[in-house]
This record gives sequence, structure tokens and C-alpha cells, in this order.
Amino acid sequence: MTTLDRSHSPSLASTATAGAIAMAVAMGFGRFSYTPILPAMMADLGLTPADAGVIASANFVGYLAGAVLGAYGWAHGHERRIGLASLLATTLLLAAMGLSSSVVVLSLIRFLAGLASAFSMIFISGIVLGHGLLARSEHVPAVHFGGVGLGIAFSSLCVWAAPLAGIAGLSASQADWFTGALVGLIGTIVVALMLPSGPFSGNGAVREKPLIWTRPLTVVTLTYGLFGFGYVITATFLVAMARDASGGHSIEFLAWLITGLSAALSVYLWRFAVPRFGLAGVYAIGLLVEAVGLVLTVSLPLPYAPLAGGLMLGATFMMITAYGLQIGRHLAPASPRKALALMTAAFGIGQIIGPVVAGWLAERTGSFSAPTLIAAAVLFVCGGIIMVELRRISAALPR
Repeated sequence: MTTLDRSHSPSLASTATAGAIAMAVAMGFGRFSYTPILPAMMADLGLTPADAGVIASANFVGYLAGAVLGAYGWAHGHERRIGLASLLATTLLLAAMGLSSSVVVLSLIRFLAGLASAFSMIFISGIVLGHGLLARSEHVPAVHFGGVGLGIAFSSLCVWAAPLAGIAGLSASQADWFTGALVGLIGTIVVALMLPSGPFSGNGAVREKPLIWTRPLTVVTLTYGLFGFGYVITATFLVAMARDASGGHSIEFLAWLITGLSAALSVYLWRFAVPRFGLAGVYAIGLLVEAVGLVLTVSLPLPYAPLAGGLMLGATFMMITAYGLQIGRHLAPASPRKALALMTAAFGIGQIIGPVVAGWLAERTGSFSAPTLIAAAVLFVCGGIIMVELRRISAALPR
């Protein structure tokens, strides 16, 4: 089934749209707006690359904690309520980022924001993807995860436009955070009006069974965790890299805008390759393509390096995230939420390590080239592992 069933069209379209907006708020703003705001924060607050890495990693520690907590059954029957509460918390925490200059306090705020992002991802994705799976729709996941890219692109526009408001008494980074909070609040209200109850799945209201760790699921979870390390360095420091290299404000803005727009389209466009290469094959190709993009980020001259890096990051990271989670759900049909939560936890561990390593190396080497090349090597390894195990993984997936 390649199109929305007519009998499901209104509810599926509304559900997918609610999911997209939720992902835009929770991920595009709640997690990734830190990237375009970071250069202004470093200038306003005197943060070093190591400070920036610690604050970023605190967010990912929170994300990991949320993923681990989300794997248990305590939220059964309350997914919608928790997901919406997490979006509201994201909005409040965005505003809180503009109220402190302490690295410790900022780290605590980003930790809580990571917790809220993980809950939003797990519980709202469970509802939205469950509806899509029940209707056998290919479009619901594409629209849902495309919201992350739209949120990234819109956050770039907000960061670009916020200083134009000329709000008296606010620094550039404060204006950025408060603008993001306002957008997040509006998005949360819209999601609350549109998101249905759930989650819907093939097993109805039955509690999930214990997760069985097969070899394909173990391999995919391992590479998914390493992918978290590999992508996050550029996803965190791309805009700062453009500024450090004197790319100028317009290059910073364009690099993150391109990242978001390409991410928004990536899940939809990559699906045309699935019939030819399979879901696991496209997942592997995406890892390898992103690795090449990281190399280009530090090897091309300005202004092409951050633009190319943003394009290839956006074109792959959301697809890898979405397809990785879809593969995990397929490999654990009796416990899809547990698989999604534990894969997200593995992803979170990689994200925690990445910014700390990158910030530490950047402060000592004077650039982000070394950590970016390390990240590229990790992604090349991930792609290679999936290619070696491709036959086993593909055999375990539904045809």
C-alpha cells in the first residue's frame, strides 16, 4: 500500500502532521537549536569549546536517561499525556536557557531538555508510527520524521531573524532562546489539538513481551549507537565551525538551513531506494554517505565546506535515525517500544561521548578537523559492519 487508505486519510494525515510538529518542537528546537545558537552563546557568555561540549553532552545524558526510563512499562496507557507534557517541558526549558550564564546551570537545563526530548521521541513516535503501521502507510513515517528537519530549518530562520527584532536588553543568544520557546509553545498547543490516543499496534492493549536479543538486532543496535557518536560532532559544532573559519553569519545561517531542509526531505526521498537495496541496505549506504560528508566538511575550502557538510548531514542523519528505528521495530515485533527505547539509549551513549571528545580535541588542536575525521572513520566502520551482516539482517525483515 503506497498511499493513505481513504478510510484512514483524515486521521492518518492529522496524526502524521501532529507527529511532524511534535518532532519539530522536541528535536528541531529542543535538541538541535543549540547548534545555531552556540556561536552567539560562546560570544555572549565566553564559553570555550570544551564548555560547549560539556553542555551539549549533558543534553545527551538526559536523552539517554529518558530512553532507558522509556523502556519500562510504567507509562503504559499514558503515552499521549506524557508526550504532551514533555513538549511543554521542552518549551519551558528553551526559555530557561536564556536566563543563566553558568555552565553548571546550563548543563542541568540541557540535561532536563534531553530527558524531555527522549520521552517525546519514544511516546509520540510510538503513537504516530503505530497508526502508520496499522494502516500500512509509507507516508506516515516520512512525514513524522521529516518534522525534525523542518524544525531544524525553522530554528535557523528564527536565529537569523531574532536579532532583527531589536529587543532591548537582550543579548543575541537570549533572543534566540526566547524566540524558540515561543515557537515551541505554539507547536505544543497544535499537537495537543491533533494528536490521537494510542499507541496503536498489532497487539492492541497487551503489554509488550521481554525483548529477545537476536544477532541482527544486536548488530543494528551497536551500529546505531556508534552512529550517535559519529553524527553528533558535526550536528553540534557545524555552525561554530563555520564561524571559527570566518565563514560569516550568512554561511552559518545557510549551513544549518540547508541541513534542516535536506533532513526534512531525506526520509521521503531515500524510500525510493528501498525497493532496490532493501531497508538495511539503504541504512548502510546512508552511514557511508554521511562519512564522506564529514570528510568534505573539513577538506573543502570555504564557503563550500560547511554548506556541503550541512547538506550531506541533513540528507542522511534523519533517514538513518528513522530507518534504524524501523529496522529495530521489525526485528522485535513482540516488543517494538522496548527495541525503540534501547536503541535510542545506545544512540544516546554515542552522543554523550561525541561532544566531549570533540570539544576537548578542538580546544587542544585549535580546530574541529581531528574530531570530525574520527567521527567519519567511525561511520565508515558502521557502514562496513552492516554490509557484512546485510544478508542476515535482511532475512529477518518482512518482505
